[in-house]
Amino acid sequence: MTLIKSISGIRGTIGGALGDNLTPIDIVKFTTAYARFMSEKNEGKRLTIVVGRDARISGDMVNDIIEGTLLGCGVDVINVGLCTTPGTEMAVITYKADGGIIITASHNPKQWNALKLLNEKGEFLNDSEGKRVLALAEDESYLFPEVDAIGKVVKREDFNPTHIQQVLSLPLVDVEAVKARKFKVVVDAVNSIGGVVIPALLKELGCEVVELNCTPNGEFAHNPEPLPENLTEISEVIRREKADLGVVVDPDVDRLALVNEDGTMFGEEYTLVAVADYILSQQVGNTVSNLSSSRALSDVTVAHGGEYTAAAVGEVNVVTKMKETGAIIGGEGNGGVIYPELHYGRDALVGVALFLTYLVKKGCSMTELRATYPAYYASKNKIQLTPAIDVDNLLLEMKSRYATERVTDIDGVKIDFAESWAHLRKSNTEPIVRIYTEAKSADEADALAQKFIAEMKAICGLE
Repeated sequence: MTLIKSISGIRGTIGGALGDNLTPIDIVKFTTAYARFMSEKNEGKRLTIVVGRDARISGDMVNDIIEGTLLGCGVDVINVGLCTTPGTEMAVITYKADGGIIITASHNPKQWNALKLLNEKGEFLNDSEGKRVLALAEDESYLFPEVDAIGKVVKREDFNPTHIQQVLSLPLVDVEAVKARKFKVVVDAVNSIGGVVIPALLKELGCEVVELNCTPNGEFAHNPEPLPENLTEISEVIRREKADLGVVVDPDVDRLALVNEDGTMFGEEYTLVAVADYILSQQVGNTVSNLSSSRALSDVTVAHGGEYTAAAVGEVNVVTKMKETGAIIGGEGNGGVIYPELHYGRDALVGVALFLTYLVKKGCSMTELRATYPAYYASKNKIQLTPAIDVDNLLLEMKSRYATERVTDIDGVKIDFAESWAHLRKSNTEPIVRIYTEAKSADEADALAQKFIAEMKAICGLE
């Protein structure tokens, strides 16, 4: 059982001991700290905070505790209920709220949940803000407001239809062209909120939808991370239904993976690449992704006359770098598309709408489009942490060993070779070390990953 306190929020497993898991008392503690931080930031003015959640089994319980705690802190609440992460972010912007709390553990298994904390722009708190929340969580001197000053629920509203319309209204989303194409799409939403919003969006775009794992009951039908090994069922359904493509989202719908008409993976790394290709075909500009993302985005950006920049892993880091460089499209290679024209947040709905528009305009199939991009293959692996592993020293040792190569250390250690790369980093959300590699073939990427795994285990004495 685990409780992870980081600048991006608090994430843990439900049940168990106080301070070691995400218990009701821990939820109150960190919600109160967030309310205190937002009050400090806004010089004590009365606050309005948006609360939304994915369909996890623990979602109702966590939502009720957060809402009640915010009211007890004198904060007014707009509760959008079952809502995607990007939808909750857009609700903060639309309602001009002071911040937001998203109740989701993203791709983690069902026993996990988390509080993701937003500012008034519907964006995640930055490093210093997150650290201040964590500090306030350890300060027990807070006096809660008396009865006449407690908060109230301003509204309870389903925001998903509004978010869908905001996406469809984007100038580069050609609704009529997509409608005319009449795509047949299989959707795997792993029994969370994506099972509501993605079919609704696709039907607005005139698509025939085949729903797979779309009942939002939180009983994840498979591992919720949208990786190829978890998507065998949708591949079979696509072939059986003779569908044009498959759409896969994670439980909070900020990641988008696509499946080709023949059941093969388009590759979640290439979701952002394809959307960026479309945006850059309409407007010259810069792009940003994180260090663990494919070189293909850089290749496509340069081909369109733009400049590519890599950021540290984490949405807030990518957003910061996008603002610095004036990037017109960016995101993360895990299928996270950030399109500033709507908002600075990973948004699978935006990804779906822009991708289908581009597929129509290209007039080709999924496999034909995928073949137009540079062929890179990723291998994503991890080593489970133990108390015996000093991760920081381990990464320093790896940096030293490969000092003659091009090494980037803004987030773990990334080692760039001529035809491949490896990125080694401690996860911010799970007790693991991630080993991501990329090469010109799957075998080369896997071999490179295994080389680094063996080397790191040897250093730690795990073999």
